[in-house]
Amino acid sequence: MKLEGVKVLDLSLFLPGPMLTLMMADHGADVIKVEPAGEGEPSRHIGYVKNGASVWFRNTHRGKRSIQLDLKSEDGKALFWALAKEADVVVEAFRPGVVDRLGVGYEAVRAVNPGIVYCSISAFGQDGPNRDRPAHDLAVEALAGVIALNEGQDGKPASPHMPVADALASLTALSGVLMALLRRQTTGVGDYLDVAMLDSLLAWTPNVTGKIFATGEPHTPKHERSWGGSAMFQLYECADGQWIALGGSEVKFARNLLDSLGRLDLLPYAELQPGPGQYPLRDFYRETFRTRTRAEWETWFEGKDVCFAPVRNLKEGFEDPAVAARGMLAFDAEGNEVVGTPIRFREEPGVVDPAIPELDADRGQITKHGWALPRST
Repeated sequence: MKLEGVKVLDLSLFLPGPMLTLMMADHGADVIKVEPAGEGEPSRHIGYVKNGASVWFRNTHRGKRSIQLDLKSEDGKALFWALAKEADVVVEAFRPGVVDRLGVGYEAVRAVNPGIVYCSISAFGQDGPNRDRPAHDLAVEALAGVIALNEGQDGKPASPHMPVADALASLTALSGVLMALLRRQTTGVGDYLDVAMLDSLLAWTPNVTGKIFATGEPHTPKHERSWGGSAMFQLYECADGQWIALGGSEVKFARNLLDSLGRLDLLPYAELQPGPGQYPLRDFYRETFRTRTRAEWETWFEGKDVCFAPVRNLKEGFEDPAVAARGMLAFDAEGNEVVGTPIRFREEPGVVDPAIPELDADRGQITKHGWALPRST
């Protein structure tokens, strides 16, 4: 696998860091999860449990080894240093400054391991005026202005459906870590990576910053293409209270749909800029889609060149045979659901190891052998 032989020491908790190291583990990296004293990784105890383990923990920590360290103790630090001297990557997600106060920050690790790639993930980065401000995903999205874009039918902001600040920070960190490992092959020297959730979120706004950068004015979400201003990029309720989505605002899709509905006379509305000018077409769709159930519309749309989809719940999404066909849902020997890896190589594909470590389960092996015996042996 692509990352075979890469040794990762993961001090992070919750979601961004663990997802980063999960993707590395899926592709061959040996990941040792350093869990804090007490109850260990918080996600072991959060949310729904199946067969004795948190579903969240199972799908962020499978395929890793676990050791519990108190980094404030001499014994804990001694074992950390034994591992850090041989590691390729260290990932941490404490508040800025914590690892330095503990004596295990980048400068200290680099002094004994110049090749280390050290990644810090935080809400707002290691510098700047918000450096010490506490925040999880929701607060970061709110400060970035993204929550305000998630405006519901009632005109009020709604809580986000996915932790996109967490997710984008994780993917940004993965990209940076891999860049640094690639560069190290030439220089022999590692680097320090400062990833902020806010930075990662704002970096993914090029397609929605047009109005604020061009006019200096904030958006009115319901008038914008992505959030309700386009009749062809919109959610519509069906006769049974279920919903469907039209997800392609190109005029060709509107032409195909309106032709099938016998209303090509409405096509000029689809050619207008998103906003109030398209509302007559949106109103027509609202009336039309209320005349049949979601299932009936699914049948009706078959074979038509229109960006259409039923609005499913997450359970329905995972039950789609296409998800299993792509390897994004599998089951372990006990029947626990395991989410697959999205990074698909033709050669050396990733391998999803469904096993999860018990808290501190690998202490004896790691204490005795260090990195010598990876979990896969």
